[in-house]
Amino acid sequence: MSNNVQNQPKQWNSRFGYIMVAAGAAIGLGNIWKFPYLAYRGGGGIFLLVYILIIAVMAHPMVEMETAIGRHGKSDTVSVYEKINKKWGFVGWMANICTLMINMFYVVVGGWVLKYAAQFIVSGDFGNDTAMFYNNYIAQPVEPIIWTFILMAFCSFLLLFGITEIVEKVTKVIMPALFIMLIVCGVYACFSTEGAIEGLKYYLLPEPKNFSIKVFADAATQVLFSVGIGWGIFTTLGANVPDKNNLKSDAILVSICDTMAAILAGFVVIPSAYGAGVDLQAGPRLLFEVMAGIFSRVPGGRFIGAFFFIAVAFAVISSLFTFFEISMKTFEVKLNMGRKKAVAVVSLIIFIGSILVSLNFGVMKSLVLPWPHMSGIQWYGLFDWFDCFTAYVLLPAGCLFTCMFVAKVWKFDAYEKELTANGRDGKLKPYDKFLVKYVVPAFMLIIILNVFGVIQ
Repeated sequence: MSNNVQNQPKQWNSRFGYIMVAAGAAIGLGNIWKFPYLAYRGGGGIFLLVYILIIAVMAHPMVEMETAIGRHGKSDTVSVYEKINKKWGFVGWMANICTLMINMFYVVVGGWVLKYAAQFIVSGDFGNDTAMFYNNYIAQPVEPIIWTFILMAFCSFLLLFGITEIVEKVTKVIMPALFIMLIVCGVYACFSTEGAIEGLKYYLLPEPKNFSIKVFADAATQVLFSVGIGWGIFTTLGANVPDKNNLKSDAILVSICDTMAAILAGFVVIPSAYGAGVDLQAGPRLLFEVMAGIFSRVPGGRFIGAFFFIAVAFAVISSLFTFFEISMKTFEVKLNMGRKKAVAVVSLIIFIGSILVSLNFGVMKSLVLPWPHMSGIQWYGLFDWFDCFTAYVLLPAGCLFTCMFVAKVWKFDAYEKELTANGRDGKLKPYDKFLVKYVVPAFMLIIILNVFGVIQ
């Protein structure tokens, strides 16, 4: 049997399974951990409105393009570009580097989520000061790494069997469960504390005066991280999509699922924190420090806290399946490692990186890296530096190159043929081409210029 036949990816067992895995990849910490505090900092309702508009004009066409490239190439995220043009494999390699770096801090935060879920289940006791509990915990040299290892071991083991096997079956269960748990937590949050309704109004009602370039850049970057465009997710998953699937409608469903998860997370976090009168600008600490404190004080809080953090854990796991798969598939196919060796090597690389990130919160806290900015050199820890470099540079650069690839290299006629199955599923409209050629690239440049302080 030829290598080409051997390397043909197995197709998804069902369309629902694919949508759940794709939505699971998009729905993760970006939605539940980052979105609520960015939404509050960005003016609540106006941030939400900008976010939804960006999903429509930027995320949706990017999901279509990446999935079409993946289905056309039917291989890893490097080879799918090289099948069309040998010189463009670098886009796939850039996606692999980006995803490996994201995984190195993502699994650390995922380990924190498991710890908090276990803490709520076992005792619900975070002491008198949840901020102190959080700071002391993340600074520990051993326990956070253990939770990270447990999370990684679970995801990596299931991926030994391929993403269209056990992973697809597990995701078909945990994704509906995630939405149900978020809805329950959201309803509870809106009626459990005084002032929660005011928080809900702030979250849902746009105030134009709160808009700024910073709000736009944050919303656009959050879409990149939340939906998962620019880093090989949909080129990887698209390789397993059968020709009978309608890529246009699939992209709409994935975008809707992701947006719903983010909005639901905001329903849980913002009214709860607003009603409790706590600091909603706590940044990444909001999910742990603030929410743990709120759930510890309200009636039935231990139960709903466990419910909430289990939901977040489901989101983390569903995302990591695809995050890991991107590089595992590239190492398996492009580097000819075979499945087991690729899983082992990629897992080891991510785990070593995660150890450094975790220790950087404690015993290695003095380790900082420079970040160029118009106001002068800024110094970040590994977590913040990796986050900045991936979310504000590599992800928008990946989207920018993908737009150039589709418009200038693959060409719109060939792209339309794959996207619409030779016209079976509609046509590529002038509006779609305009988004690819001008709108999405413009958004990407704004993000990149903003992170270096060129525009504010």
